[in-house]
Amino acid sequence: MMKYEYVLFDLDGTLAESASGIRYSLEKTCAELGFSGADFSDYTKYIGPPLVSTFKNICKFPEEIWDEAYDIYMRHYDEKGIFMNKPYGGIENVLKKLKKSGVKLAVCSSKLEENAVKVVNILGLTSYFDAICGSNRDSTRKDKKDLIPYAMKKLGGTAEKSVMIGDTYFDSIGAEICRVDFIACAFGYGSVEKMKEYPYIAVAGKAEDIFNLLK
Repeated sequence: MMKYEYVLFDLDGTLAESASGIRYSLEKTCAELGFSGADFSDYTKYIGPPLVSTFKNICKFPEEIWDEAYDIYMRHYDEKGIFMNKPYGGIENVLKKLKKSGVKLAVCSSKLEENAVKVVNILGLTSYFDAICGSNRDSTRKDKKDLIPYAMKKLGGTAEKSVMIGDTYFDSIGAEICRVDFIACAFGYGSVEKMKEYPYIAVAGKAEDIFNLLK
């Protein structure tokens, strides 16, 4: 018997080692737009938040070119960056055991939904999920506070029977706002110290720990 009936997984840094593809696409976007000086060495600053936040805070793009930057980024990401994704070691076995236990699973990502679907397919994990949830093209439903209720609705779940699993404080904030339990992934790109500012019930040091924390 599992503690939860509905389990929501963040994508980047939780299911997927995705930093290299995202960094590649951002660097190409900056170069194409003639912007230099952005520091992409700290993955925690841009893996997890919505893309527009990265454009604003790291790339320092003026708002009037965000749409153009988005199109350029997506072109590079679709051509090469997306194929750099790979699943964390042990995560497929966790999903397999959860699926066998009867738990309903969803991906809950701030990525554009159609791209989240593509990434999960590239990872070879699509068959384990009952829903793959992401943001809209108009940048709505990009925050976890909006994505978590959307994913729960897709699964037919309720907050008290759901848990969010993620690696950044964006995930933990969203879980707190939506009143769902949260498990922090120390193996991802975020900071456990930062996530300590928000409630979580446990920390997964590696992907294999997740199943035992949900039992």
